[in-house]
Amino acid sequence: MLVAAVVGIGLGVFLQKGRFCFVNAFRDFFAYKDSRVTKGVLAATLLTMIFWGIAYQLGYYQGFWTPRWGLTGLIGGFVFGVGMTYAGGCASGTLYRAGEGYLQFWLTLLFMGVGYVAFTLAFPTLQSAYFAPLTFGEGVSLFAVSPVPAGLLAVGVATLGLLAYATLIGRQASDVDPGERATTASVRPTALLAPVVGLRKFTRGTAAYARGLVRAWRTPLASSKRPWDPRTAALGITAVAVLWFTQVSIVGVTGPEARWTGYLLSQVGVDAGAYEYWGSILFRGEGVGVTVDMAMIAFVIVGAALAALWSGDFSLRVPKRRRLPNAVVGGTLMGAGSRLAPGCNIGNIYSGIAELSVHSFIAAAGIVAGVYVMTHWIYRDVGCAI
Repeated sequence: MLVAAVVGIGLGVFLQKGRFCFVNAFRDFFAYKDSRVTKGVLAATLLTMIFWGIAYQLGYYQGFWTPRWGLTGLIGGFVFGVGMTYAGGCASGTLYRAGEGYLQFWLTLLFMGVGYVAFTLAFPTLQSAYFAPLTFGEGVSLFAVSPVPAGLLAVGVATLGLLAYATLIGRQASDVDPGERATTASVRPTALLAPVVGLRKFTRGTAAYARGLVRAWRTPLASSKRPWDPRTAALGITAVAVLWFTQVSIVGVTGPEARWTGYLLSQVGVDAGAYEYWGSILFRGEGVGVTVDMAMIAFVIVGAALAALWSGDFSLRVPKRRRLPNAVVGGTLMGAGSRLAPGCNIGNIYSGIAELSVHSFIAAAGIVAGVYVMTHWIYRDVGCAI
């Protein structure tokens, strides 16, 4: 419980200070080519991958979360991606905004619970009609099956991820005529230089970020009250995620939230343990109660509230009426989608990719696709940059 408090409060602080939301990371990138938060997500995921790989290789870990893989990850991830974009916050973003006093995101949490309940009621049917035909293989982490040492494998995959990102931003920075159309018979020389251009931009950005960190250390009190660069938040998130990995498991959000839903219903007379999904799967036949990961995500809200109070960002904010459908519909889709996948943006993009789970790579693709489609629908009148 002490570890749960330290990790949960730490995550809440770093999420709130860095405005670390996966919806912002992908939606803003697709809509405006704004990669500020995207860089933070990339940094947190790749750094965590490296440290988790080293911890696994040395034996300092408590286990992976590796669901069976198949099209369920793609479909459920897509539903979750659509839901979180419409709601305006991912699983972790919803928690830290609830801590800041946004009543809209408390409402989102409530309707995520509705999604969990709907999934639980439909679970026996979904087992035979959805999961069985769309699941193709057993869950596995590449750390466990690769002949390459886990630490070295993590560094290699992280390097490939960095090069892929550099290629993408390098292409955007190239001086190609926007009206130009490539053909199968022509290859643009600038395309071959995209990784170089991207790495230069990445290096310049990293150097500027390092200078900013030095200035922040000179004025620590004042800097602690200002919003942080998402990459600074990524460093803190990585540190507490490594602690959690060595003591408990990977970091997850919607799984513990689904358990909270069953537990709270049990407190008002519902026999949650009698439902297969809660009793046998989420609580593993050990009885409906408060588990350590449930406590951890509760502390995330506490940490975000403390950080918001310290920064002067805390305020009870009543949602506008026109925003209520976002919380209701988006929250319900997030809850149901995270179970259909299974897993959310934290379980599948951050933790799942960091643990090299085959299922999570598929589910992450579904989530990003859902954000892309929903972003284009939201901005259909003005268009998107990507």
